[in-house]
Amino acid sequence: MRLAKVLFACGWIAVVLQAQSKPDLTGVWGPYRGGRGADPKLAAPPAGPIVLKPEYTKAYDARRAAEAAANARGEQLANASVQCVPYGVPNMMSVATYPVEIIQTPKQVTFISEAFSEVRRVYIDRPQAKIDDVPPGYYGRSVGHWEGDTLAVDTVGIKTTVNGYRGMPHSEQMRIAERFRLAAPDVLHDQITIEDPVTLEKPVVYTLAYKRIPDYEMVEFVCDNNREYVDEKGIVRMRVRDK
Repeated sequence: MRLAKVLFACGWIAVVLQAQSKPDLTGVWGPYRGGRGADPKLAAPPAGPIVLKPEYTKAYDARRAAEAAANARGEQLANASVQCVPYGVPNMMSVATYPVEIIQTPKQVTFISEAFSEVRRVYIDRPQAKIDDVPPGYYGRSVGHWEGDTLAVDTVGIKTTVNGYRGMPHSEQMRIAERFRLAAPDVLHDQITIEDPVTLEKPVVYTLAYKRIPDYEMVEFVCDNNREYVDEKGIVRMRVRDK
């Protein structure tokens, strides 16, 4: 009986310690990049390379070359921001300088990007579904669990029309693993690993860094654009209205 009480007490202490090890990520987080005033020890490490399979490399390189040429001409190729479609996962986690809000509860962690007001939900301690059973969408299905002070997230079910990381092509077999960890009390890192047995020779790994923005209130961002269009060459043009 005494042994049972001791084991029960030890188990309860372990549960309490585990709960205490989970940081509270609730709040608004802005991109934290290197540069003036930034601590290089807290900035995100360099991203790994994108190594595509040969049959996807040529089209990807051509797209990047076309983007560079368009930028040199002062033009912009079509992308999510000008077509009024969501960025989706994982790109919604880092859009220019727009912040991301995190709402953390025991059963769900919700991410809200100020850009386009995109929302993704991570269900805590639920089993992941088979990829083929998840209807493809912009955000897929995300499940997570805590490993000490790190939130590990697994996402599947991103449809192929969603622009990939740095514009890389991907299949519906793509799997995105994230590890959220506080690098400092107010600096959050999101290490992202992308695997795709169809398009990638090896996983792509990169890290996003954020800094907490105290007392920031998210603003409404709705894409309502009826002046720009994409021409037959994929260039964004402006409609000229009659006076």
